[in-house]
Amino acid sequence: MDISSLGEFGLIRRLTENISLKNASSVKGVGDDAAVLKYNKKEVLITTDLLLEGIHFDLTYVPLKHLGYKSAVVNFSDIYAMNGTPKQITVSLGISNRFSVENLEDFYEGLKLACEVYGVDIVGGDTSASLTGLCISITCIGEVEKSKVTYRTGAKDTDLICVSGDLGAAYMGLQLLEREKTVFKGESDFTPDFTGKEYLLERQLKPEARKDIAQFLAEKEIVPTSMIDVSDGLSSELLHICYESKVGCRIYEERIPIDYQTAVMAEQFNMNLTTAALNGGEDYELLFTVPLALHEQITEMKGVSVIGHICKQSLGSALITRDGNEIALQAQGWNSLS
Repeated sequence: MDISSLGEFGLIRRLTENISLKNASSVKGVGDDAAVLKYNKKEVLITTDLLLEGIHFDLTYVPLKHLGYKSAVVNFSDIYAMNGTPKQITVSLGISNRFSVENLEDFYEGLKLACEVYGVDIVGGDTSASLTGLCISITCIGEVEKSKVTYRTGAKDTDLICVSGDLGAAYMGLQLLEREKTVFKGESDFTPDFTGKEYLLERQLKPEARKDIAQFLAEKEIVPTSMIDVSDGLSSELLHICYESKVGCRIYEERIPIDYQTAVMAEQFNMNLTTAALNGGEDYELLFTVPLALHEQITEMKGVSVIGHICKQSLGSALITRDGNEIALQAQGWNSLS
């Protein structure tokens, strides 16, 4: 169906007609001049992500349903990185004339699925025409108790550096998709072979925010001294913490968690595995610091690795290699403006 046959308001009604509100803080959602939210004795968290076709995603190999899911999850991840809970999102789209109503319904199907999984309400947004492809802007609102909000500024000397999950898989999934896209350009009848690489594709196309880690920390009454999500690469994110906290760090190459499929793929591409894990980005894992006294509790946490420690700022930030050499960390993660 041609979008113009519905018009802007008809399109909004079509995409949002089955949305119901779940959170008590969502008083009024889609359908008025503004959403109405109510928070009592909580800090309100707000984050925004802008995703542009050709810069942040390639629709040659990214299904619109997956894109909708990922667009929401990357915002949820920012809220969890503040030790908060996402509650509402607003969704704004710039749409070029090559998209149909059914295309946007696919996108919203993924978006609504993510909101269902994470318990988040869609409460508003906007649509407009675009001359440069699909543009997606999502704002997420969350909440956190004042005593538990976690910034990038609290890391202290001797704190443990911890990270959830594994690193580098999303980047290797992207390399795999880009390789198959290149092959596809030269073939009229081409079927990509992703056998045995499903985990890498999932990490790139359908990432998950680490709600489970945030919940486990809350259950154990552990409030990290600093925290950030790994969107642009481990090295970049760790240097953000060091800069904001005015500290240095040491992380150990042998402790960086890496999945088997990531290692195999890196070997096939003749890439340095550690470099991929440090700089790949889009893992959306939680990188956080805790006091040394919590070492035993943290090591008991499933899916969390202690990869190093915070030190004095004068000592700088470095990676200790497997053979004991010290290499200065550099922020070499993805930069959309480069």
